[in-house]
Amino acid sequence: METLKVIIVDDEKRVRTSLRHLVTMYCPNAIVVSEAGDVETAFTEINKFSPDVVLLDIQLSGRSGFDLLKKLVPINFKIIFVTAFNQYAIQAFKFSAIDYLLKPVSPDELVAALQKASTLIDKKDLAFKIETLLANMENLSHEPKKILLKTQETVYIVNLSEIIRCEADRNYTRFYLTDNRTILVSGSLIDYDETLTPSGFFRAHHSHLINLECISKIEKHKMTVVLKDGSVIPLANRKKDALIQFLEKSIK
Repeated sequence: METLKVIIVDDEKRVRTSLRHLVTMYCPNAIVVSEAGDVETAFTEINKFSPDVVLLDIQLSGRSGFDLLKKLVPINFKIIFVTAFNQYAIQAFKFSAIDYLLKPVSPDELVAALQKASTLIDKKDLAFKIETLLANMENLSHEPKKILLKTQETVYIVNLSEIIRCEADRNYTRFYLTDNRTILVSGSLIDYDETLTPSGFFRAHHSHLINLECISKIEKHKMTVVLKDGSVIPLANRKKDALIQFLEKSIK
């Protein structure tokens, strides 16, 4: 495995020092070639050293890591955001499939992130991820509005309001959208359950995740949920009371 060239970009000297120490101690396949505390210095250092990976803080002395990325388009390196942001920002990273580390950074998470970064970069894929992240970061007081869905051939940026439901399909998940499209993506339903449930989705059955905004009615005697597109979804008995209680609270 070739050695990864890493640049650390953070406006706090102690954070840069800590990250450099962690890389040196725990990541034998990586070397810190430079560091920077502001956008202009980072821009210069990245162009000088052509890193494989940039550990990038979001807040940079009155500017942001996104200001730096806009100056560097097209991006030819992997990005791992290092952040102390709130829950909405963390959800934004998850929805955008962008790698991130929470401060204070743990050695194990840093090692895992750098190992993942050693794979070949897909520039088009990265561009979609950054576009989705920027859209979700526009207003951090609200839930993310977009999610990145990847198939073998295509990367989709989808509004959450377009998703009617998700259905497990072995090791894949099939998304059903409002325009009658379906998108089959790699990954189990449980992965999307963890991502989407905080944003208004409900696991009605072990094979089905539904958008609560798309519920038309609950047929309690049949143990089914009817969605606005006419889909009839089985409702697990242990989920019935929780779903009804949730809906009652949401309309008060």
